[in-house]
Amino acid sequence: MIDFGNFYQIIAKNQLAPWLETLPAQLSNWQKHNIDIRFNHWINSIDHLPAIRPDILDLLHSVTAKNLSPLSEGEKKRIKHLLMSLSPWRKGPFSLYDINVDAEWRSDWKWQRLTPHINNLEGKTVLDVGCNSGYHLWRMIGAGAKFAVGIDPMALFLCQFEAVRKLLGYDQRAHLIPVGIEDMPKLNAFDTVFSMGVLYHRRSPLDHLYQLKNQLTSNGQLVLETLIIDGKEHQALVPGERYAQMRNVYFIPSIPTLINWLSKCGFKNIDVVDISKTNLEEQRKTEWMTSDSLVDFLDPNDHTKTIEGYAAPIRAVFIASL
Repeated sequence: MIDFGNFYQIIAKNQLAPWLETLPAQLSNWQKHNIDIRFNHWINSIDHLPAIRPDILDLLHSVTAKNLSPLSEGEKKRIKHLLMSLSPWRKGPFSLYDINVDAEWRSDWKWQRLTPHINNLEGKTVLDVGCNSGYHLWRMIGAGAKFAVGIDPMALFLCQFEAVRKLLGYDQRAHLIPVGIEDMPKLNAFDTVFSMGVLYHRRSPLDHLYQLKNQLTSNGQLVLETLIIDGKEHQALVPGERYAQMRNVYFIPSIPTLINWLSKCGFKNIDVVDISKTNLEEQRKTEWMTSDSLVDFLDPNDHTKTIEGYAAPIRAVFIASL
């Protein structure tokens, strides 16, 4: 089982303390009803990882942990085997004692695109919604955040995060909590809220924007990254059964449409700071994620289209404040 006691102790002393009124019961219910039969296997893999405290830890330029005395080949092989048992790794990369977890997504590229444009995270409390393995949580800590909280209800992502945390010396500056944003009370406690790759999975995008707003301090900043289409105001793509082989894609707005949505929800100072096409170097198969990836989701004869005939993925980063 995952012990959230340290997280409870930390937030009891800061502006997140009101969360304790609902969170323990939610997490108890989550653990009781987590039906993934692989969960105990994943926990066993974490338990068998060595408790290492790195001599060198770089979270500013990457997520890299090293020791001055390299691990033996046998130790590295054992750690790699345990980490690979937590596959598929979707978000990364991680470099852990010369073991390179080459995840499906080069999440470091996304981080490089958005960091020049966001508020300084030094000393801040931040929230990452839909954080997957927690890669960006560690980069937020590297950028100076005092405390980083990620939320994602998927058991595998929690286990991946806890495996990395153990290999980082049980670092307590970042935590992943397996709940959804819809399960959080209105805390108004985070200086920066990140929602990256989530909005188009929401049946009600405006509800999602209000939920993000409810977590921000009065002068906080929203960093929203999502799929967009090339279109005018009030235009959005509502795909059929699938978009790029994803079933749960509901609304992909144009840039003017999303600006309108953000404004309607009370956000101000809205700016689009990056627009980029997802390419085959940023999202691809690796030994850590061997199932279908972007190349399989595009028209084999025309990579400007998805396999269903829609425009290929384009992503934009929006910055907004209250």
